[in-house]
Amino acid sequence: MLPTTGQHKEKFNGDFLGFLAVNKSNQEAQAGPQLLSKLFPHTAVPEKSQQDVEKEQKKQEEESKKEKEKSWKHMKIGFMVFGASAGMLGAWAIYDLGAPERDPAGKVIEDEFSNMPVVQQYFRRMWKNLTYYQKMIQEPSREKLLPDPVKPPYIQPPYTLVLEMKDVLVHPDWTYQTGWRFKKRPGVDNFLEQLARHFEIVVYTADQGMTVFPILDALDPNGYIMYRLVRDATHFVDGHHVKNLDNLNRDLSKVIVVDWDPNSTKLHPENTFNISRWTGNDDCATLFDLVAFLKSK
Repeated sequence: MLPTTGQHKEKFNGDFLGFLAVNKSNQEAQAGPQLLSKLFPHTAVPEKSQQDVEKEQKKQEEESKKEKEKSWKHMKIGFMVFGASAGMLGAWAIYDLGAPERDPAGKVIEDEFSNMPVVQQYFRRMWKNLTYYQKMIQEPSREKLLPDPVKPPYIQPPYTLVLEMKDVLVHPDWTYQTGWRFKKRPGVDNFLEQLARHFEIVVYTADQGMTVFPILDALDPNGYIMYRLVRDATHFVDGHHVKNLDNLNRDLSKVIVVDWDPNSTKLHPENTFNISRWTGNDDCATLFDLVAFLKSK
């Protein structure tokens, strides 16, 4: 049944009255704080003036400036402490490295700087010692890496074969069962046995001796490898440990280097035979082919 005209009128009046009641309550809610502030002025929240805002901004800027000054002060103290420490360290280095050597009795041993003024003596000795330590790092530990060739009636192989150890003869491998170990390249036993009859075999690597010697002891129980040269025998050039064949004490026209890294043999590329780097695969036949190739030379 459709609503009558009277019902429409009553509904409209009810909605209108409801709207007025809501509007009135909103006005009362807004007027409440204003009325309270008039009746009780001490409870009113004062509005900030432009002057107060400027004062607060100025106060914040001053606090920020004080924090920056405090940080800069701490930084200057840090620089002063660092400078003092560096100065003390430098003075100690000059005194320690520049002092003349003494014999067991404590008497000063004269050197080429003894006739110079004291300050100059200390600086020159310090510089000499610093360059000495630099040479120890960059250059091989000795001028002759191998002893002189043997003379008759002893037999000296006509050629010298220089081998890299890691990734040529062995490869570092890790498994859950064994952990880290060095895996032998397929054919390495036959390789050493066959070529030891024709070559003086030398392992020359940039690894440390404490790593190399135990591995070669296990790899070569028969002693086919005649000499072992490790990191202290390399030449440090442009961030790489390079094998300097000039220090081998051998005729370089009869020296062959087998390696996978061109950087380690860049001083003598004409003596180098580069092979592929072994990554631990069991189907590698490179050493078998290399035996046949070297024996044909």
